[in-house]
Amino acid sequence: MTPKEIAFAAVKALDAKKGQEIAAIEITDLTTIADYFVICTGTSNTQINALCGAVEEELDKAGEPVLRREGYRNGTWVLLDYGCVVVHVFSREAREFYSLERLWSDGKPADLSGILTKD
Repeated sequence: MTPKEIAFAAVKALDAKKGQEIAAIEITDLTTIADYFVICTGTSNTQINALCGAVEEELDKAGEPVLRREGYRNGTWVLLDYGCVVVHVFSREAREFYSLERLWSDGKPADLSGILTKD
């Protein structure tokens, strides 16, 4: 799968579990960390874990296992590293505090209008 396909598969999985404020930012030209950041807000620790589980399940089925997982214990920010794509699932407070969209504002927001079932 291409980085864009991985990112969009993650977006679909997050959307299917009712993740909020889902965004994807292409950062290929800005850093070697990854090609895309996918960012999502969960409403509770339980939902955050369910969102991450859905992404892992979907990408495992597609042959893209998670390389590293961080933050499950504290439950306010979970990071799933797929090499070329990093998925961030935040609580609302943590998302506002870390403000990744602002930090990576030079990145190119991906158009998710054809992917998300809700806006």
